[in-house]
Amino acid sequence: MVRVKKEKEESDSKSNQDVFKNFFNRFKRKKQKFSPKIVSKKIKVRETDKFSITQKYLIVFVVIVSFFILVIAGGYLFNIAKGKNVQAIPVCGDNSFYDTCSLTKPYFCLDGALLEKASVCGCPEILKREGDSCISDYQNSSKEITLKYVLRGEEKEINYVVYGGLVDYLFNLPKSISYDENEKPSRRDFKLKNLDEKEQKELLLGLVMKIQNLTPVEEDQMRIAVSLVQNIPYAESEKTFIMRNVVFNYSRYPYEVLYDNAGICGEKSELLAFLLREMGYEVVFFYHAYENHESVGIKCPVKESLDDTGYCFIETTGLSIITDDSIEYVGGISLVSEPEVALISIGDSLGKDLYEYKDADSMKRVRNGGISFFRSIKFNNLKEKYGLVDEYNLG
Repeated sequence: MVRVKKEKEESDSKSNQDVFKNFFNRFKRKKQKFSPKIVSKKIKVRETDKFSITQKYLIVFVVIVSFFILVIAGGYLFNIAKGKNVQAIPVCGDNSFYDTCSLTKPYFCLDGALLEKASVCGCPEILKREGDSCISDYQNSSKEITLKYVLRGEEKEINYVVYGGLVDYLFNLPKSISYDENEKPSRRDFKLKNLDEKEQKELLLGLVMKIQNLTPVEEDQMRIAVSLVQNIPYAESEKTFIMRNVVFNYSRYPYEVLYDNAGICGEKSELLAFLLREMGYEVVFFYHAYENHESVGIKCPVKESLDDTGYCFIETTGLSIITDDSIEYVGGISLVSEPEVALISIGDSLGKDLYEYKDADSMKRVRNGGISFFRSIKFNNLKEKYGLVDEYNLG
């Protein structure tokens, strides 16, 4: 009995130990199941990542280079807009590239100068080639003339050879124009008739080339042409002609103005219009009917133009400032009538920042009065800069 009881107690004790052992093992497994595992991984940089980084640096480099290119190009275009002479490729005064023929035969661009080279560039159809020159049938009875001009206060000269043979030819040309029954005569037709005369054109183009050889700056070429024509003395021709038994005063062709070294407003305006047209500018004639006066207009910003026409006023009878339309002429007359505008050529415009615009405004203020001492100083400065005259003629 006692033994049975003891065995039972031993069996119960063993059973309790098994239960405790099972519980402990279950707890241990549960703990392991929920314990976080720390895994160390080695980070590898892939080849595609390396390429992506290189791409980023390359893009940044391209952006920086592009920025500097844009800055340089912007500065170049800004200088062009300001009217400065910026030349990436060397050219002559008519924009012909070095070592190439000009569009104007027989001229060749050599080291910045336009030179006759008919052996390479050829001649116009109406001229004959002699060596490197192109010769007109009317190129006889020559004489050399001196043409003066003022540029920013400095007076200079151009020497040019003119020919009496061409003057005689021009004088004997028909004085009239034939029209169809329904056509109306116009002042513009007669202006173009004088400007487009072929023999005259070939012997006047040499003067354009001489001006363009003086400077590659196009606006300075324009200034020289304007001042050169303004410097030619004002005088009527002594020649007359008879038509239908009526005697008329003779009106000179542009070439004759050079030969005579004289002209009136319409004649001098034609000479200037020819020069500016051949330089590539857009040109008109202004005609004030009430005052019977002609002048030249050159395309420019509207706010600077005469009566908002889009063309700046240029007086040709005497030295004056471009756009100065407040001139007082002999007899105290000013231009008050609305001008007739006759288009002569399509072409380039003057820039927005010509110093003449401000100078013309200053001249108008001087004429309108003010403190006499300061007005006198300003007038003398402008007079020296442009060689201004005290008297202007109408007609």
